[in-house]
Amino acid sequence: MIALASCLRRWWALPALLLTAWVGGFAWFLWLAERPAATFGRADGIVVLTGGAERVEEGLRLLFEDRAAHLLISGIGGKAELSAIAHGSGIDTAPLADRVRLGREAMSTHGNARETASWVNEYRIRSLIVVTAWFHMPRALSELHRMLPDVVLLPEPVHAQRGNGRPEPSIASTGRILLEEYSKYLIAITGLTGYLPAKGATRP
Repeated sequence: MIALASCLRRWWALPALLLTAWVGGFAWFLWLAERPAATFGRADGIVVLTGGAERVEEGLRLLFEDRAAHLLISGIGGKAELSAIAHGSGIDTAPLADRVRLGREAMSTHGNARETASWVNEYRIRSLIVVTAWFHMPRALSELHRMLPDVVLLPEPVHAQRGNGRPEPSIASTGRILLEEYSKYLIAITGLTGYLPAKGATRP
């Protein structure tokens, strides 16, 4: 009986340990996601991982302010052109057009990283401003660092703006997004995303 009780205690302890590890990992993920933007002067390049107009607007603003020489907007679906993508930014893209690359191949964050790596190597970029949603930043940096271990990555997280007809996200929807993103982040840090089957275009 004593041996059985000891065995049962060990089995009951395993789920508790796994839950503790999961909660601790989630807290770490939230800390990473909520870190402020990096402090930097001028970088060699900017990459925007698409998924929202605000990300494109932020990337164009940084380019307009000459915070980098080149901009890649990765994961553009279809045949949309820069003028249409930049609609609403209030920035005249005509003078910037020759410094902007529209990446149309990426269908996932891992694809964004591959597309970015090719562009970075072409322009010999050594420092890169990364623009994406704040909750997506940990996974984006993980994928980019794996592809670009020698490039300095400077996070520029984007937070959704309120007002102007944009709905306020509920606590439930925000929590769901964070849990989903944490699950994807766990897969990304293992390096397994490159082995997963390709899916349709995603906008994290």
